[in-house]
Amino acid sequence: MDWDKLRIFHAVADAGSLTHAGDTLHLSQSAVSRQVRALEESLNTTLFHRHARGLILTEQGELLFDATRAMAKRLDAAAARIRDSEEEVFGELRVTTTTGFGSLWLAPRLPALYEKYPDLKIDLMLEERVLDLPMREADVAIRMKEPSQADLIRKRLMAVRMLLYASREYLDRHGTPETIEEIGAHRLICQNPNSAQVGAGANLVQHLLTYDVHSTLTVNNYFGVLQAVINHLGIGVLPDYLLQDFPNLVRVLPDVQSIEVPVFLAYPEELRHSKRVAAFRDFVQEEIFAYRKQMKDQQVT
Repeated sequence: MDWDKLRIFHAVADAGSLTHAGDTLHLSQSAVSRQVRALEESLNTTLFHRHARGLILTEQGELLFDATRAMAKRLDAAAARIRDSEEEVFGELRVTTTTGFGSLWLAPRLPALYEKYPDLKIDLMLEERVLDLPMREADVAIRMKEPSQADLIRKRLMAVRMLLYASREYLDRHGTPETIEEIGAHRLICQNPNSAQVGAGANLVQHLLTYDVHSTLTVNNYFGVLQAVINHLGIGVLPDYLLQDFPNLVRVLPDVQSIEVPVFLAYPEELRHSKRVAAFRDFVQEEIFAYRKQMKDQQVT
């Protein structure tokens, strides 16, 4: 198959329109149409259903689009490796992690990374869905469990526990629970145990709800839980890494906590020599080391 025709087919399938694909490729609509028609003739099949609202892939077109999409991602990865300088760190790095960790721990620390590498471009994708690194949905992932995919380089960064926190103002108004049974008299702020989250957090919430909690606020990410807690709404289930950046949080019921949740950084084997990946990996590890040291110093004092 002609590579150029495949490139044009991919652009049309991605845009769903000959006109939009032509704009992207800087080709006329008629030129794009001729190339697609020639590809269909070479394959002796129809790749698109044509109708007034645009183009829809046929079953055969879907098969070919899956192949060209994988090819495009591989080519992007190769181009990224080629662009990596021997001495400089620049260009785009796509990083994925959970909404809570990304917004509450990682994002506040990124100024230090940009100060060191001002030409770096971070595309931060915060979602609970695990993106496919070998298929180039992202370059680097920080996840709350060890990745199961093969041919990934992985590094355990730290362990996190879910704890109970409240604001001092809330506790002054409503009192501080001394036993877990007293949690039922307070408003519990947490993620819904059925929402996408680490199992340790969901299990802790389910356990707390067995104590006949009279009022709850559930939010689908820890950023929302934190905002409710610091605005004195109740007692929240939050990850322990928040205490470094939010020292005004007061830990409640110190004996109540989740099991440890491992935090891993991972990236594809093919990006082993990427300067961007190495810079980000080293930055995160340095920040984790500083975080651990501060937590240890606070425990000693």
